Amino acid sequence: MSKRFPSQRDIDSFLSEPRLAMLLYHGPRPSPTGVPVWFDWDGDVVHMFSGRNSPKVQYLKDNPNVSVLVTNRVGEPEGWVAFDGQIQIADFTEESWLPLLDRVAPRYWDLQVPEYADEIATWRAAPNAFVSLRLEPSAIRSGG
Repeated sequence: MSKRFPSQRDIDSFLSEPRLAMLLYHGPRPSPTGVPVWFDWDGDVVHMFSGRNSPKVQYLKDNPNVSVLVTNRVGEPEGWVAFDGQIQIADFTEESWLPLLDRVAPRYWDLQVPEYADEIATWRAAPNAFVSLRLEPSAIRSGG
């Protein structure tokens, strides 16, 4: 544990706030590729999603080894949590898609804004357009 996160409870509290994560994976270049993702940490698994036809999905199928890095916001004391392991890619069912979307969408978008609400409504109606990215970390690192 780090000074910023002396316990798992502190890490879980940090992760319960709206924060972007960076999904770091082996993509088309020699160096790692990093993209921002919405995430949900349930204490055991990092849940994310991607468009089914996103290029990163094919790269993740070819090499599922990733890190997911979550950092502090500007103005907040320095701190970060990284999850390392292998991504599991799976299809969503309506029963698995809607609860995840309902948890994460309001964290990242103000759904009172009509454009955001309309986009989420479109996503809600199309679970087959997305795939689940599930990471049960083999290691959790933190610092600060």
